[in-house]
Amino acid sequence: MQKKIKTRIYIDGANLYNGMKSKSNKLDYKKLFRFLSDKYHPEKIYIFIGYIKDTTSLYANLTKYGYKLIFKETLQKRNGEIKGNVDAELVVQALKDFYEINYDQAILISGDGDFSCLIKFWKEKTINIRILAPNKRSTSYLLRKENVSITYLDDPDILKFIKKDPR
Repeated sequence: MQKKIKTRIYIDGANLYNGMKSKSNKLDYKKLFRFLSDKYHPEKIYIFIGYIKDTTSLYANLTKYGYKLIFKETLQKRNGEIKGNVDAELVVQALKDFYEINYDQAILISGDGDFSCLIKFWKEKTINIRILAPNKRSTSYLLRKENVSITYLDDPDILKFIKKDPR
């Protein structure tokens, strides 16, 4: 009997949102969860996101779809921009999961080069790694140089499964 592969998916919520927010590529989070579940059969899909009080209905929906939400307190800059960088939380959770459950496959959904250190860790631990980046233009060279397969979510063959229906 073949061993079941333990898979964890780690989503950088801000990077995903910012990379997929064009009108033609508007992301449907429910469809994304279904796509990821059907294709990779993960035990858990985390989404790391800055907490904004006015968007609690979004958080309720994400939880209802099946995501495990990890929040970071946000700060509002003087120019009104809201900042809630979740990179450290994502890396810590990935390391914690590795040492506690020893997963076989890790999927990172982000194009942020700050995660190249996590990719290096996974490579050292011989974890099967997949990167799903929102688009090519916002994918850091630091990730691209790690010699790991990168799939772009704005690829038409994937986008048809995960984008909102036009209204």
